[in-house]
Parts: sequence; structure tokens; C-alpha cells
Amino acid sequence: MKMIVGLGNIGRQYAQTRHNVGFMIVDELANNLNTTFQTSKFEAQVATAFQGGEKVLLVKPSTYMNDSGRAVGPLMSYYNVDPTDLLVIHDDLDLPLGKVRLKQKGSAGGHNGIKSIINHVGDQHFKRVKVGIDHPQKMSVVDYVLGKFTPAEVTEFNDAKITALAAIEAWLANDDFAAVMNQYN
Repeated sequence: MKMIVGLGNIGRQYAQTRHNVGFMIVDELANNLNTTFQTSKFEAQVATAFQGGEKVLLVKPSTYMNDSGRAVGPLMSYYNVDPTDLLVIHDDLDLPLGKVRLKQKGSAGGHNGIKSIINHVGDQHFKRVKVGIDHPQKMSVVDYVLGKFTPAEVTEFNDAKITALAAIEAWLANDDFAAVMNQYN
């Protein structure tokens, strides 16, 4: 079983913000896999799909970004998901807007949602799809990540979303994340 988590913040005021790229991509993935999200007892919305005979859980934590591990850890325990079968989609301030970077494992790199998952799971060995949102030039980081994409930025984000979805679907199809990284990084 694989678990794919999109990070974001719940609530209408956060929809379509830079910090919610994980939610936006996992929503599109659910649509591509013909499944819908349901509220679960684990402080998350969960959708179930089957890809190549394997169960795939799509997850959107409802704990807010910085406490995402509070939902992810118990879900992984309940479904007995190994950290190596976890993939987390999140925004990255250190990547240029529209750039997608896949990562096999590692530290939180300053991302509080990833830090929370590492703390609750007790392991850094999970996959990530990092989507570049760029770094703010003249505003606070908080205001920037919680701000919506400008019309000019939407096109670049949509291109990144297409790339991220293709990479995720390639991993689901062949289970070789190293090969997917070589193709998409």
C-alpha cells in the first residue's frame, strides 16, 4: 500500500494559496484516479484508489500545515504503511516558481509540515515531491506563502502541477522512485 499526502491548510481562505500546492496536486490526482475524498477519524480527508492492483491512499490532513504529522502518523500506523511507501507533496520556498524536485529522503529543510511528519512518524525515509513557489522579494514569508498566485504565476504553477502529477503517476506505475527522480529532476 502507498500513501500520498498533499500538504496544505484547510479552509476557504487558504484555497489556491502558495502553501496549498500539495492539496491542489493531490486533488487533481484524486480526480485522475476517479476517487473522492471522505472525512476520516484521523483528522484528515482520505481517498482510496487502486493502481496496478495496489491500494493507494490519498490524504489531505485537516490539522493545518504545521501539525500535519498528527494526522499522517496515526494513518500510517492504522494502515501499516512503511515510511518508504509514503510520498508527501509540498511547497518549497527555495525552489524557483514552477520547478519540481523529487527527493527520496532527508531533513525537513525548514518546512514545518515536513518537520511535523518526521516527528510523528519517527523517520526521514519518505519520498517528497517539492513544488517551487520561489522566495518573496519584499513581503514577509507568512504573507507570501498564504497569498494566492498572481495571474502570471498561475501558468507556471499549472506547468509544475502537470510535471508533479506525471512523476507521481510514473512512481505508482513502476514503483521505482530512483528512476522517476532521474527522469523528472
